[in-house]
Amino acid sequence: MSQQTAKNVFLWQGRSWVRKGLETYFTFMIEKIWGKKRILEVYLNVAETGKGIFGMEKASQTYFGKPAKDLSQSQAAAIAAALPNPKKYSVKPMSPYVSARTKKIVQQMNFLRPDRDIQAIISGQ
Repeated sequence: MSQQTAKNVFLWQGRSWVRKGLETYFTFMIEKIWGKKRILEVYLNVAETGKGIFGMEKASQTYFGKPAKDLSQSQAAAIAAALPNPKKYSVKPMSPYVSARTKKIVQQMNFLRPDRDIQAIISGQ
């Protein structure tokens, strides 16, 4: 996720050795300077979540008509399920891939929920 964040926040689209070198540098720097929670926060605010849709808040409003903080577990998982390729995998209407992946993500959320580190992130500590 750190690499994706570095790419999305600091770099241009495309492929080159210069860009790859800068991506490595920025990834290293954000991991040194930002904590995991900040990296996740920035990533979720800039990740492409659909065609022309960037960030979880915009995705939440677009797909479900409500703020991200009010998403159900399943709705949040559906948006996350499309992240490998949000231009290919649709949240609304839900593609078969997103539907299957949403179920797996919800299972993982339920498995991780009791973890105290996860609870600290959820509660904002």
